[in-house]
Amino acid sequence: MQVRKRGEVPLAFVHTYGCQQNVADSEKIKGMLEKMGFAFTDTPENADFILFNTCAVREHAEDRVFGNVGALKNIKRRFPGVIIALCGCMMEQEHVAQRIHDSYPFVNLLFGTHQICNFPQLLFTCITDSTRVFARGGEEQDKEIAENLPIHRDGKTKAWLTVMYGCDNFCSYCVVPYVRGRERSRTPKAVQAEFEGLVRQGYKDITLLGQNVNSYGKKPDCGVNFAQLLKRLDAVPGDYRIRFMTSHPKDCTHELLDVMAAGKHIAHHLHLPFQSGNDRVLKEMNRHYDRAKYLELIAYARSVMPDLSLTSDVIVGFPGETYEEFKDTVSLIEKVGFTSLFTFIFSPREGTRAEKMPDPIPAEEKSRWFQELCAAQEQIAAKRCASAVGTVQRVLVEEKNPKTGLLTGRTGGNVVVDFPGEESLCGTFQMVKITAARNWILTGELCG
Repeated sequence: MQVRKRGEVPLAFVHTYGCQQNVADSEKIKGMLEKMGFAFTDTPENADFILFNTCAVREHAEDRVFGNVGALKNIKRRFPGVIIALCGCMMEQEHVAQRIHDSYPFVNLLFGTHQICNFPQLLFTCITDSTRVFARGGEEQDKEIAENLPIHRDGKTKAWLTVMYGCDNFCSYCVVPYVRGRERSRTPKAVQAEFEGLVRQGYKDITLLGQNVNSYGKKPDCGVNFAQLLKRLDAVPGDYRIRFMTSHPKDCTHELLDVMAAGKHIAHHLHLPFQSGNDRVLKEMNRHYDRAKYLELIAYARSVMPDLSLTSDVIVGFPGETYEEFKDTVSLIEKVGFTSLFTFIFSPREGTRAEKMPDPIPAEEKSRWFQELCAAQEQIAAKRCASAVGTVQRVLVEEKNPKTGLLTGRTGGNVVVDFPGEESLCGTFQMVKITAARNWILTGELCG
């Protein structure tokens, strides 16, 4: 197989689906591609190498991938030398890999989440042997974490930093433990070294990542827990902001919340998925906490951080959920007052326990519940945004909107703010007075 020649430098197109961890994985893959001599293009039609990094969390995401992969057939027909590759969580599922093998013969390379560190060798084999390469799983990858992989970061202001991989929770609806493996934490030394490097390079918003980030350090050989790691990183000198996600309520401790409250650089923003406000449903989800425990955590968090911004994930229409149980979820969001929610209708995942649970509620009914929940949250969000009018917020300026001419940034609570200003302010912190609120977005003006 020959790479299609478009000049001296081959071009790669990398498209990422799903969560921030997938984005971080793609940045590592792009780093390896860069070391191999590739430059990057924003259009697959111009690429010599096309990669989709896929997500398996919901059926809709998988359907999008299959549709978009199918569209690549025309590119392959026009340019037979182009290499088409798929990776990520979807590819760790046997039924998906088999479907790609049988129905998408123009896909040259497929590899799973455990094989990212082997990507250069897999691509080399694909090119030199002119053969399709499929590489998935591997228990040895669950024991060791490959460090010092090259990274091509997509921005200069915000950075993703993975501190742990995998998940041991086995929530009944979730495929992540099966496609990402069991929990493994990076060493504190490795995390701190990468973090200090990001601060030196001038990154202003650094997000610590993990499938269950606050379970970091549970294994006895790590030496510190997540709260202690966060405290160490916060002590690094510099002008920056730390965030982290995603947290599990069962591992969210008062110690962690106290570290957040006392931190100099830690954003007062907590993404803490509750998924359901009903105890029976939570038990069926295998979430290991109840409504009272969740509300106790929120009460304590707000007692030490009155300005805390809370976001969460919610599943509507879990198998067997009744309308009365769904209303418990609505009452919880009204009680907590979230800044924003990521809300999804239940999507069965092959191989999970929830896939086999009786699910008598029709999709149309679940859609009505979903709309009811979204309407309630919109009212809550509008009130929370309106309460910010007149306050002064420290905003990290991210970009200038070419359509409006306004600068766009985010507060420590991860709320978007638009305001007039010079493009030279991008990548800096600015004090902004909030003058108006538009549901999810604030508008303001520079102070001074």
